[in-house]
Amino acid sequence: MKALVLEAFNTPYQIKDVVTPVAREGEVLVKISHSGVNPLDLKIVAGEALHAQVKLPAILGIDMAGTVEAVGDGVTRFKPGDEVYGMIGGVAGVQGSLAEYASVDADLLAIKPGNLTMKENASIPLAFITAWEGLVDRAKIGHGKTVLIHGGAGGVGQLAIQIAAAMGAQVFATVNHRHMELIHGYGATPVDHHALSVEAYVKEYTNDDGFDIIFDTLGGATLDASFKAAKQYDGHVVSILGWGSHSLAPLSFRGATYSGVFTLYPLISGKARAHHGRILSEATRLIEAGKVSARIEQKDYTMDSVLTAYADLQRRHAAGKVIIRIAGS
Repeated sequence: MKALVLEAFNTPYQIKDVVTPVAREGEVLVKISHSGVNPLDLKIVAGEALHAQVKLPAILGIDMAGTVEAVGDGVTRFKPGDEVYGMIGGVAGVQGSLAEYASVDADLLAIKPGNLTMKENASIPLAFITAWEGLVDRAKIGHGKTVLIHGGAGGVGQLAIQIAAAMGAQVFATVNHRHMELIHGYGATPVDHHALSVEAYVKEYTNDDGFDIIFDTLGGATLDASFKAAKQYDGHVVSILGWGSHSLAPLSFRGATYSGVFTLYPLISGKARAHHGRILSEATRLIEAGKVSARIEQKDYTMDSVLTAYADLQRRHAAGKVIIRIAGS
């Protein structure tokens, strides 16, 4: 099969002929249609993602949508011809989706939503799983909760807004001016965090009470601000970028709590992978119910133009999630 292979960090991919994998026990051989590109992929290629434990040479690509070709012993949930999607590898020595085929742990997969194209489905797994783990698994989101999403126009942020709205929460999202309409379209209230201080928007939108749940996708100073915006006594802050040094004093004085999300853990450790499959089954349900949608860049990127795809993502030239077409590249 054809595959994009990264031989060394900070070098271009090499298109190579490699051996097509075989579905082993508990695995599914998938013919990959499309591979989703995440900001993490750019960091991996640059050698800036030590936490991903990438072992070179490597076939990267975390997200994918494709069709089941064969199933290994013990697999009963899937059969040849099923259209599936998942967050399948590209880290810790696990083959990723920048190849024509991958043999994937069946626990990581779910049947894709029937109302989205393969290209659209490839945009969902990592971002949706990350948002779900933060809002549902960690923060226990529920009807009527006030939720602030930091970075609402980002890939994770957009899906987090939609999940929160689907759960009956009152959703707010920090964005810049040009994304105000996008956030309104998801049923959330945009917050101009450049024009308003933390204290100002907490007063304006919560009457100084603070937010029940704050979901931080940006880290750094934004996480510090989140600690000041949590509701007194039972507020909860969740971050997907909780690295570096942060003072917990503002959070402690509010009697609030904090959780971190590390979405790569099941891929790296081999543990709790079935939970990812279950989360994607929830994604399928919400998408088919019309409660969650995908926003993708319409430009057609292939294995030959992967560097252009990465450059467009890095320069923020893309109007949505960047997707690489594998089939027919």
